[in-house]
Amino acid sequence: METVIAVFALLFLLLIGLGVYATVKAVGAARRGVDRTITQARRTVEDHTLRAKSFAQPGPAGEIAQLRLALRTSMRATQDALHAGAAEDESLKESIGLFDRLSVHGRELDADLKRLESEPDRATLAARLPGLRERTERITRSADALRWAVRDRARRFADDDLGSLTAQIGIEADALRHWTRADNAGTPPPSQEAPAAGEGPGVRQDRRRRTPGPRTAGEPAPQAIASPPSRPAYPWQKKPRPESTT
Repeated sequence: METVIAVFALLFLLLIGLGVYATVKAVGAARRGVDRTITQARRTVEDHTLRAKSFAQPGPAGEIAQLRLALRTSMRATQDALHAGAAEDESLKESIGLFDRLSVHGRELDADLKRLESEPDRATLAARLPGLRERTERITRSADALRWAVRDRARRFADDDLGSLTAQIGIEADALRHWTRADNAGTPPPSQEAPAAGEGPGVRQDRRRRTPGPRTAGEPAPQAIASPPSRPAYPWQKKPRPESTT
């Protein structure tokens, strides 16, 4: 009896543990989903704010907003392309590692640009703009090159797969039309004898029948060819015209 009670107690504790584990996992997943939603919403708001500043604020402040917007857009698009391609192409792991190293420089540049947005000294800001512009172009150029290489690679694989699939479908289509090959193989070769002008197949055959070959001694004379039996007439056939007596 004590053993049964111990087993039931153990099962009860096990069920409680599984319930707690499932609850923790569900809460963690929900929290991560909320965090992703909040992060995405924050990024969207920041992008719209930067776009508005780039149009509304002339001078160095507006150009800094343009640089931040270009940097964030390029890096985000490259990150999405890499992670989407890595799910099907394992060789992109090294590319992701290179992008992670590039992202470090991108985050540092974005932090510098964000601090300079509230810089009151416009002269100092204008003097530092060329260097910031060059850093932004170098990072975005590298990110764009990596992103387009990933896209070209995926498109090349898709083209190769389509070409192979097209060839296989052609072979299968020929196999499904197997009767066409049988018909071509059973067609007799055309006659090698060239007909004379105005002479049809029936005339040639009749001429062969009327031209006897050499007859040896003791061979009986050929019998007359019997006339072919009359064929039934059909209502759609035309009546033969009478021969002219003139």
